[in-house]
Amino acid sequence: MCKKVFIKISLVSLAAFLSFIPPIKKKTTIWMIGDSTMCLYDSSCYPLTGWGMPFAEYFDSTVTIENKAKGGRSTRTFIAENRWQPIVDNLSNGDYVFIQFGHNDEAKNYPDRYTTPEDYRANLIKFITESRAKKAMPILITPVSRRKFDAKGQALETHATYSKIVHEVAQQYKVLLIDLDQMSLELIQQYGPENSPLLFMQLEAGKDPSYPLGIHDNTHFNNYGARHIAELVIKGINNLQLELSGHISKGKFKAK
Repeated sequence: MCKKVFIKISLVSLAAFLSFIPPIKKKTTIWMIGDSTMCLYDSSCYPLTGWGMPFAEYFDSTVTIENKAKGGRSTRTFIAENRWQPIVDNLSNGDYVFIQFGHNDEAKNYPDRYTTPEDYRANLIKFITESRAKKAMPILITPVSRRKFDAKGQALETHATYSKIVHEVAQQYKVLLIDLDQMSLELIQQYGPENSPLLFMQLEAGKDPSYPLGIHDNTHFNNYGARHIAELVIKGINNLQLELSGHISKGKFKAK
């Protein structure tokens, strides 16, 4: 009898104790799919930096970043190379899928990458519908702008056709959108023709041992530029009032 009472009291005590233990919070995963402007780079490539690299630093420990972007990939080749299906297989309820393609899709001079506007649209829809089927939230991101100015120093739109498709798909399928093309275009304009090279992979010959011949690239970012682009995406997250905003580390990012 006493033993039964003791066991009962012990179970009640244990239940009371457990009630004071806070529940373990499920980590939120952000899956990133895209091209070389977003992807990870080995340290040997420094200062070449995809914006997804500094982007990961802005979140607290409850967020896991899975950056699966890959250089040279379009929506078509990302799917054809079986890079998308493993992500779908691992998506969970509450995950986010950040989608930024366009640079390679529109590259007619690279037939192995090029994707027609019609197929680009269909591939974006595939990413959206298959993410939602796993109860993940897709976020469409227009392709980040290239550096290009006219003779008057006006920054020029470099993704007109493909960015428009992203907007149309977002509206049709009611997907949240971060207009990184427009935001980055404004950033490039702010820096102007003379100072905007500071954001990109622009190195004179002999200035960096990793690039002895120099490099003049108006598409890919250095560490400084990538961080600016990452902060534009963070700003976009805040503007959308995503639940994810609550996981941005205090002091890491200040709204501008």
